[in-house]
Amino acid sequence: MRNTTALVTGANRGLGRAFALALLERGAKTVYAAARDPRTVTDPGLIPVALDVTDPAQVAAAAELCSNTSLLINNAGILNGSYLIGSDSLDGARAELETNLFGTLAMCRAFAPVLARNGGGALVNMLSVLSWHTLPQIGSYGVSKAAALSMTNAIREELRPQGTLTIAVHAAFLDTDMAADVDHPKTSPADVAHQVLDAVEAGHEEVLADEITRQVKAALSGVPHGAH
Repeated sequence: MRNTTALVTGANRGLGRAFALALLERGAKTVYAAARDPRTVTDPGLIPVALDVTDPAQVAAAAELCSNTSLLINNAGILNGSYLIGSDSLDGARAELETNLFGTLAMCRAFAPVLARNGGGALVNMLSVLSWHTLPQIGSYGVSKAAALSMTNAIREELRPQGTLTIAVHAAFLDTDMAADVDHPKTSPADVAHQVLDAVEAGHEEVLADEITRQVKAALSGVPHGAH
């Protein structure tokens, strides 16, 4: 990880901040910390970057400004807590898809040629155990993460010829603001960040960050409920 130049989205708090600080701890040469409001990036050693991943102009500007990036960590995401049927409108679902799917895709598209020019590098997409498991009360979030998993798998194969390592990261409950009201054991963001950076260094394409996620992934080979 030493001498790496990395860009982390959603880096002003929570898991994104943990990624950025872990990179510094491991000797990264440059860490671009992207946030919608760069003034909220206050840790020494980080380079704030103004970035809303749903804004094409800002995505393009980030790719130009951070043209020496060799590691992209797509961490930015939102959770609105929308039922798919019971919500009042599709607004929450549309917003989650716009950020979690299309925003991540926009970053991958903008930075794929950047990574290629810099030797291939690595691309990390932060997904979720809800890529596979459904909770109806946040159904639209699960849809956005399941779609992002399919996208990540396709991007991995598309970018493999240019030497880019594409990593899918799945986790359940993290000790961040997003899960503040969840009464379950939580994994620390720093622990997840270091697992991911270990995967980058080892060339692994998937990170299952906690026991819940590992159990859900293992159960996918079983017979679905109600199947015959």
